[in-house]
Amino acid sequence: MLYYIGAISLILIGLYAVLVKKNLLKIVIGLAIVDSGLNLLFIAIGYVKNATAPIFSSESLTADKMVDPVPQSLVLTAIVIGLAVTAVALGLVIRLYDHHKTLDINKIRQLKW
Repeated sequence: MLYYIGAISLILIGLYAVLVKKNLLKIVIGLAIVDSGLNLLFIAIGYVKNATAPIFSSESLTADKMVDPVPQSLVLTAIVIGLAVTAVALGLVIRLYDHHKTLDINKIRQLKW
């Protein structure tokens, strides 16, 4: 239960940063926090208490005594995708700063190309 509360609080903190902040760098950081919260939520959903890794090393192990490996593999894939999205977003922020000399969304919207 504590993992769910932590994951949902991370998601809400990231959404707050994305929706309220006007600095592009803070928005990208908020997106990264949302990504981390979602990864933690997936891991918390896939957690089974007193279960073991899904390796059939003993005949006494059955499927109900093992952890499902699908959420773990999805989170590993999501980490790689989230890192790539964050890198591209930071690249766009750098290009916008070079062109407009500001990171404020309101000032960038008012400027004409």
